[in-house]
Amino acid sequence: MNELREIVVLVLILIGALLCLTAAIGLLRFRDVPTRLHAATKPQVLGFLLICIAVAIGLESWAVAAFLVPVMLIQLATAPLSAHMVGRQAYRNGTIDERSLVIDELADDK
Repeated sequence: MNELREIVVLVLILIGALLCLTAAIGLLRFRDVPTRLHAATKPQVLGFLLICIAVAIGLESWAVAAFLVPVMLIQLATAPLSAHMVGRQAYRNGTIDERSLVIDELADDK
């Protein structure tokens, strides 16, 4: 049973690390702000969560799990909020191509 747990931990850490790597590559390769925000939030947060779950499983400690739950919740709360603020500021600066927007909900706020 111990080997199965180690394999699960290894797979979770590997998938989490690959997701974080793809987020970093996306930040470097994508050209515009919305696609960079997508790369910065979605795969990075999921990768971070998988790594935290792997740590909790690997260490087999309720204290570690209790510590990681608020850390994961804070990450889940702050990543979309910060992405929203960066996207809104990019819109105000004019760095977002307005022709690519399907619905411009901020047109009245300019």
